[in-house]
Amino acid sequence: MFVKICGVTRVDDALAAVEAGANAIGFVFWPQSPRFVDPYRARAIAARLPPFVAAVGLFVNQPAAYVNGVAGLVRLGAVQLHGDETPAFIANLAPPVIKALPVGAAHAWPLETTLLLDAHDPVRRGGTGRTIDWSAAAAVAARRRVLLAGGLNPENVADAIAQVRPFGVDVSSGVERAPGIKDHQRLRALFEAIDGNSHVTTRS
Repeated sequence: MFVKICGVTRVDDALAAVEAGANAIGFVFWPQSPRFVDPYRARAIAARLPPFVAAVGLFVNQPAAYVNGVAGLVRLGAVQLHGDETPAFIANLAPPVIKALPVGAAHAWPLETTLLLDAHDPVRRGGTGRTIDWSAAAAVAARRRVLLAGGLNPENVADAIAQVRPFGVDVSSGVERAPGIKDHQRLRALFEAIDGNSHVTTRS
């Protein structure tokens, strides 16, 4: 199970997530987010990550030149788009792309694009703490590679994985004490719940 912890703003939180078992650490580069992190600070945090853990940058309707510039500066392994970006926009980006969408919009994107299924919120653009329709998400996950997001936490992540069988999960607010400040105990509890559900076959 691929697990990304998003909205990281502090190096100790990133290292705690890695120690717990995270495969990727997410940085939010959208200034309107309460989890925004300056790219230079993100670069310093990413430099502390082991080579097997990817840094992922979250962007919202920002120019391709800016996305590519930050990706190069921070050495992002992928970029995650939470705005109104189109498939044509992705062609201008250098790193691999994860596109965040509500479940109902998944059909409009080519199969080679990894999708992140999240609660739709045109203002907050993620990190809402709201779950999505897992039955509908399961139907999408049966056809293509998806990451499941939206209100996941230590209490519900095992049920979410069992119902949706995604390639991976993306967790932010569900392991926080405050926006951008992770709760290390809840981080550990999240991975304990995921590990306890490891018998469930996921889709690749």
